[in-house]
Amino acid sequence: MDAGLFGGTFNPIHNGHLGIIQYVKEHYALDTIILYPSALPPHKSNVDLASAQDRMSMVEGAVEHLNGFQVSDIELKRQGPSFTIDTISQFKTLLGGDTCFYLLLGSDAFFDTPSWKQARQIFQALPVIVMQRGERTGMAPFASFIDEHVSKGYKLKHDNIFIHDRLFPIRICNVPRIDISSTQIRNRIKSGQSISGLVPEYVETFIRTKDLYK
Repeated sequence: MDAGLFGGTFNPIHNGHLGIIQYVKEHYALDTIILYPSALPPHKSNVDLASAQDRMSMVEGAVEHLNGFQVSDIELKRQGPSFTIDTISQFKTLLGGDTCFYLLLGSDAFFDTPSWKQARQIFQALPVIVMQRGERTGMAPFASFIDEHVSKGYKLKHDNIFIHDRLFPIRICNVPRIDISSTQIRNRIKSGQSISGLVPEYVETFIRTKDLYK
């Protein structure tokens, strides 16, 4: 089974998240994508951060009726900050065997990986799919970054795939540009504006019922 791993604060999850990962799932013929909310994101402020359980509930409701998507509380159950390398290791232990994992990263997160815990080991652990939104900037920035911060020896092949003779491939996926962000949604809520159409109906109702982000 081919499984994509997609983590984040999901504060809240929105239709941009869902549209992009649905595209990636179809483009790479992944069997499933596992979404996992961060309990204590080490690189993000806790300001306006809904509780981990509320964010988990919103993610569960958002994908409940979508085929090929799962939600995991793997980071909520683990003590301390939510480091990606630890999460990958846990998924391999729990669901290993016949499962081939792919880590899904937005391009901003990808370029931020040098500040992550054991970043180079992430690229040694599994293939990575980098989701690049909007206008195509070419492969030069990715090639330079990979050479400096991941490993020398990667070569660009067809279909925007960087191949290494000893390490896992890194795929650059040009995903649709969907101009929705969690920050935008929280700001609209604070200013009393509607978020209809920006998030799934379940998420909109959950936010209103729980009075989040006011």
